[in-house]
Amino acid sequence: MLTLLFDGIAYGMLLFVLAIGLSVTMGLMNFINLAHGAFAMAGGYLMVLLMQRAGWSFLACLPLAFAVPALLGALFERTLYRRMYGKPHLDQVLFTIGLTFMAVAAVDYAVGSSQQIIQLPDFLRGRSEFLDGALGVGHYRVFIIVVCIALALGLQAVLMRTRFGSRLRAAVDDARVAGGLGIPVNRIFLATFAVGSGLAGLGGALGAEVLGLEPTFPFKFMVYFLIVVAVGGTSSLTGPLLAALLLGIADVFGKYYVPKLGAFIVYLLMIAILLYRPQGLFARERGR
Repeated sequence: MLTLLFDGIAYGMLLFVLAIGLSVTMGLMNFINLAHGAFAMAGGYLMVLLMQRAGWSFLACLPLAFAVPALLGALFERTLYRRMYGKPHLDQVLFTIGLTFMAVAAVDYAVGSSQQIIQLPDFLRGRSEFLDGALGVGHYRVFIIVVCIALALGLQAVLMRTRFGSRLRAAVDDARVAGGLGIPVNRIFLATFAVGSGLAGLGGALGAEVLGLEPTFPFKFMVYFLIVVAVGGTSSLTGPLLAALLLGIADVFGKYYVPKLGAFIVYLLMIAILLYRPQGLFARERGR
């Protein structure tokens, strides 16, 4: 029981890092980016290629797994996504889902459709037993939890205690007024989109060993990202974090105790929460 709870928490923290960029673009920037999973896939495949073909170490690959998708996100925001701001949400959905299909086809053509395997360093392999074997702690899952907690605290500090965070909130509440006050709205949105894409890439690299990595990755986990955003709301990082933890724990317990139902437990939990709170666990009042 305790082992399942620990694994569910690790899974939930990983989903939080993967989904938080989507939460920012949907909640703060009011843009539906269903190609978010493609940036996560990019980080995962970059990790695989650097480790398998260039001989890089696991830890050395992690900064690049963030930086390269962040640069790609900035490039795409400047050349493609910015043109879609203000468009109807259906247009945004069709546009970004089309980009996802293109990314999946490109990766399948370039790398192949087989699932990729990550070789973890020795210190991240194995498990430790506690409480007379009642709690089995995987070393890599401990690493994931520590990294994700550090990221969550860092993001919360940036959003709530820095000048950039206050400018971002102002730009989101009313971009025209913020621009009139001298706030560089376009640059702030560019940086925000880049960071969200970079976090997705980092999550994809961290999750390659746990979630598996193949060209269909963006479609396989797209629903999970959307559930985290829908259930958690967009008022702060707290909602998506709590939603990701609930989702991870429910998924692990459900697949262990009732494996024939698959993800049914997750969807049932989502429906129950949204029936009780349609606006998500934490609602955010938007400026007019």
